[in-house]
Amino acid sequence: MIDLNEIKNDPNLIVKKLKKRNFDFDEKFFISSENERKKIQVLTEDLQSKRNKISKEIGAKKKEGEDISIMMEEVAKINGDLKKLTIDLEQIQTKLKNYLLNVPNLCHESVPEGIDENYNKVIRTVGEKPNFDFTVLDHSDLGKKNEMIDFDLGSKISGSRFTVLSGNFAKLHRALKNFMIDVHTKEHGYEEVNVPYIVNSESLHGTGQLPKFEMDLFKIESKDNDFYLIPTAEVPVTNIVRNRIVNFSDLPIKYVCHSPCFRSEAGSYGKDTKGMIRQHQFEKVELVQIISPSESYEALEQLTSNAESILKKLKLHYRVSLLCTGDTGFSSSKTYDLEVWLPSQNTYREISSCSNFEDFQSRRMLARSKIDGKMQFLHTINGSGLAIGRTLVAVIENYQQKDGSIQIPDVLIDYMDGQKVINL
Repeated sequence: MIDLNEIKNDPNLIVKKLKKRNFDFDEKFFISSENERKKIQVLTEDLQSKRNKISKEIGAKKKEGEDISIMMEEVAKINGDLKKLTIDLEQIQTKLKNYLLNVPNLCHESVPEGIDENYNKVIRTVGEKPNFDFTVLDHSDLGKKNEMIDFDLGSKISGSRFTVLSGNFAKLHRALKNFMIDVHTKEHGYEEVNVPYIVNSESLHGTGQLPKFEMDLFKIESKDNDFYLIPTAEVPVTNIVRNRIVNFSDLPIKYVCHSPCFRSEAGSYGKDTKGMIRQHQFEKVELVQIISPSESYEALEQLTSNAESILKKLKLHYRVSLLCTGDTGFSSSKTYDLEVWLPSQNTYREISSCSNFEDFQSRRMLARSKIDGKMQFLHTINGSGLAIGRTLVAVIENYQQKDGSIQIPDVLIDYMDGQKVINL
């Protein structure tokens, strides 16, 4: 959530900044609501002061044995007015809060301005595209050829956009997961956590998925509870610090977590319907950092580098793009996308998004720390390190051989019990 004081200080500036994000901030609504809130607040304070004054007079007259009935009636009327004002104040505050919960974060000054992905800026390209002396197959065809990816069975069991992996492809998927976690814990200093895959609405409000993106979530129908399947481990992991005052000496907090992810993606019908690129259920290794505000942008570069290291170790060609204002996610202030090369599509596909949310999430979660003698909202950072299914796709396609076999990347051989090739 945007800092309310920042909006109050210069609402016109906020309008301009959000315009760059293709968001029309309702300045008139905000100002009128804020003026109404102030008016109610002033009336409340005046009545409270009047009540306190009368109460003192009642005490004095009581000691003298004087009649206080009229004054008591006046206090009762004031109490009734205050009760009504309290309700009015709660209503206007709720109205303002509900509006602000749907307002995106402000982008960092370094983010390029643009309306969509066509305005994203390529920061660097790493590695070389593989050369093939045969017609490459995509991962779907390779999976069918090897009888290790079954989309029909996934549809039979669950529906469209579900997949069953078997044999060595299932083993390779597990190998990638274990490899990623080992790298991030042993080389990058992240603490591994295991979290619930079902969360309540408060957790999703904290990280910004609710209320705006409820249609993209899988909600669990329950009589007594408001539960959702997690769209990413970002939600439960970041919420570890919800409603907490974190000791400054404990910063930075660095977590790595493997989890399944569940996304309805109601607005994406017709997109990437073939293969494993866009699934309702997939797995990721997520990186999360909770950090001091002064260090968050340095930490974003570090976290992005941590995610990149997986691609480098797998010797996969990729590029890093800085997202423009119109393509930056709702809660993010600045985002780098890691895009891996897929030879079958002759294009790059996103495999990780690494974002700095500044205090947008922590303000919603009330995650704070006493820094330099002052209580401050912490900054939160996260990114995939990596999306396992898409990494599997990239490995299968980039390491395919003419006969349909798949070479195992060197760093994964030990995780595959010494196996170097997946043969037909």
